[in-house]
Amino acid sequence: MAPRRKKKLPETPVAATIESLSHDGRGIARLDGKTTFIDNTLPGEEVMFKFTYRRRKFDEGRAVEILSPSPDRVTPPCEHAGLCGGCSLQHVAPERQIARKQAVLEEQLAHFGGLAPERWLDPLTGPVTGYRAKARMGVKYVEGRGETLVGFREKRNSFIADLRQCEVLIPEVGHRFMDFRALIDGLEGRSRIPQIEVARGDGPVALIVRHMDPLSEADQQRLLTFCQQCDFHLYLQPGNESTVHRVWPEQGEERLYYRHADPRYPQADVELAFHPTDFTQVNSDINQQMVPLALDLLEIAPDHQVLDLFCGLGNFTVPAARRAARVVGVEGSEAMVRRGYENARRNGLDNLEFHAWDLFQAPQGQSWAQRRYDRVLLDPPRSGALEMVRLMPQFGARRLVYVSCNPATLARDAGELVSRGYRLKAAGVMDMFPHTAHVESIAVFDRD
Repeated sequence: MAPRRKKKLPETPVAATIESLSHDGRGIARLDGKTTFIDNTLPGEEVMFKFTYRRRKFDEGRAVEILSPSPDRVTPPCEHAGLCGGCSLQHVAPERQIARKQAVLEEQLAHFGGLAPERWLDPLTGPVTGYRAKARMGVKYVEGRGETLVGFREKRNSFIADLRQCEVLIPEVGHRFMDFRALIDGLEGRSRIPQIEVARGDGPVALIVRHMDPLSEADQQRLLTFCQQCDFHLYLQPGNESTVHRVWPEQGEERLYYRHADPRYPQADVELAFHPTDFTQVNSDINQQMVPLALDLLEIAPDHQVLDLFCGLGNFTVPAARRAARVVGVEGSEAMVRRGYENARRNGLDNLEFHAWDLFQAPQGQSWAQRRYDRVLLDPPRSGALEMVRLMPQFGARRLVYVSCNPATLARDAGELVSRGYRLKAAGVMDMFPHTAHVESIAVFDRD
C-alpha cells in the first residue's frame, strides 16, 4: 500500500480574528467552525496568516501580517523571536504575560478542583531579559554551509535555528553565540559535537561540551583557550551525564555556588554549592525572592519540625534550617542527598537530615514517613505530588506550602488536599520563565 501523501498547504495568506490565547501562548481563531492555533498573535487582533499544518480536528499557522494590533503587543526584545522556539510570548507586554499566567492558574484551580484561594498573592517578577543562567544548547555543523549552528530549536520543528544571539540567556552566554559558532567551526571534531550546556550561580559560568568521539589534543587546547579567555569553567562530556568532568580550572572543588540572603534575617544567610549538571532554578532573581516567600508563608517557629519533599540539593531545606528546630529533606536521588549533606556542612548546620526515596511510591518502612511535622513544603516536578499529598493528614502538619511548575497538577493535588481537610489559603504566580507560557506558582494550605 502506497504511503499517504501529505496534503499541500495553501500558499495564499488567510484572514482571521483571534478570539483567545491557548495555554502554550498561541492565538486561537475559528475558521468555518474549525479551531486554528496561530503563532505570534493576541486576542482581539485581525491578522493574515499562513497554514503550517492541517489536521482533521484543528489546524496550525503563523501570522504574516498584523492588521489590527492588540494594545498588549510590544516589539520583541530578541530579533529571533519569530524563528526560535525557546520563547513564545516575546510579542506580549511583560505585565500582560504575568496577568495571563495568573489567569491560567485561576482557570486550572477552578477546572480541576473547583477551587479558588481565599486571597491572591502578589506575583513575583524580575528582569525579563538576561535572566536564564542554565540552558542546554544544540550544536549542528552544517556541511553544505561549512558553518556551525548553535542555540535552540526552531518553532515546532527539530532544526536548530540560525541564531546570532539570545536575549533571554545571561549576556555572558547569550551574546556569544557567534563566538561559539566560530569556536566549533575551528575544531577538527566539529561534526561530532551535539550540544553545549551552560550553568552559572553567583560566580563563573560553567561550559559543558558534549562530544561523541574523543577530542584531539589540538581541539582540547582550543576549547581550553576559549574558556580561559572568557573566564568560563570547562567541562567535557564524552558519554552520558556521569562522564562529565572538569578540565579547567585544574584545582579546587567541581562546584558552582549561589547564596540566599534576606536583609530581614541576616542570620539566615546560606551558601549552596552545586555541580553544573545538578538541577537548579534557572532564574536566580526569582529564586532569591521565592525561597524567603515560601519560608515566610510556612510561618516556621524555632521549635518546629519541617518536612521538605522533593528537596533537591537543599534550595529550601538549608535556609529553613536557620529558622526551625529540625528539617528533614527527601529526594529521589542519592546524589542529591549527598549534596544536601554537603551543603549542611558548608553552612555549619547539624539540624538537617536527608533521605533518598522515590516520592511517587508509598514510603513503606521509611523512618521519616512515620513522624509528625509542624510544617511541610513540596516542590515536585511537573507530574505533581499526588502520592505524597494523600499522606498529608498522617504527617499532622497544620500548614503546607506547595511550589509548582505545572498549574494543572497543582490544581489536581489541591483538590486532593481539600478533600482531606485542608483549605486553600492563598496562591500566586512567579515569573520564573518570562516570555514563555511556563507557569510557576505557589500555594498555601491550612488544616484546623
